[in-house]
Amino acid sequence: MIEVQKKDQEEFKVKVEEKGASKEYVVTLEDSFYQDLTQGKITKEELIEKSFRFLLQRESKESILSKFNLKVVKSYFPEFEEEIRRAI
Repeated sequence: MIEVQKKDQEEFKVKVEEKGASKEYVVTLEDSFYQDLTQGKITKEELIEKSFRFLLQRESKESILSKFNLKVVKSYFPEFEEEIRRAI
């Protein structure tokens, strides 16, 4: 289960629960990056949820940074933006 909660305009709290264990994250998402990636077709919360699904297919929840800006995902996974755009 992935739960995304808006803290303010650019900061979100994300809780990932798997097999009875959970981990929380703080994710920053700037408006310009959000618009560039989605053209406003989905909400910021939906984008973050899709991004976590992408990450969890590639690494365990324990390996994901506990606090990060969403645009750094591309540094670790170059295919990130293209796959997210395709999934929208």
